[in-house]
Amino acid sequence: MPAARARVRARLAAEFLTVPVDTVDRYVCDVWICAEHLGVEATPPVVERIARERLLGLIHSEPPSSRPH
Repeated sequence: MPAARARVRARLAAEFLTVPVDTVDRYVCDVWICAEHLGVEATPPVVERIARERLLGLIHSEPPSSRPH
């Protein structure tokens, strides 16, 4: 794993403790690949920001009954 991607994953994993690290890694990887595919420069700040938004969407889409109390 490239060092930049590992740092983004580590920051987001620390922020989203209820999301499995594998899921965070998959989101970061997906965003990086999508950005490159679309011709957007996949810098760590851009990838982190987009991945964070996607992770927030994941958390907010869970039914309340599955959230920790």
